[in-house]
Amino acid sequence: MMSAGPAESLQSALGYRFNRLALLDEALTHKSFVNEQREGSAVHNERLEFLGDAVLSLVVSEQLAMLLPHSPEGALSKHKARLVSESMLAGVARRLNLGSCLRLGRGEELSKGREKDSLLADAVEALWQALRRDTPN
Repeated sequence: MMSAGPAESLQSALGYRFNRLALLDEALTHKSFVNEQREGSAVHNERLEFLGDAVLSLVVSEQLAMLLPHSPEGALSKHKARLVSESMLAGVARRLNLGSCLRLGRGEELSKGREKDSLLADAVEALWQALRRDTPN
């Protein structure tokens, strides 16, 4: 389980309290952390990230189509690509101070994984899906 400090500060930044903290832990756990665990109880965020990427793309596409009803498909695609880009999502992660909350393996810690755009963007996508799963329909 993630320590209370990062979990509390992240939930405060999100303006949302998780009902199932295990989902938050999963969203913030990199595969490198799981690979170094002996007990094997930790779950990494790749499945949440995979789903979060797809859902985020759909939601952004839908919103753009509604907000820009007369824009051609090519323009909508360019807007969507920019909005769901690695650099844009990493920027969101930085504003949330998400890097400080990630559970990383030693190698990722040593290679400054908390600052890597790719890890931060993946964590945002995983967090998005965790939020969706935690929120009652």
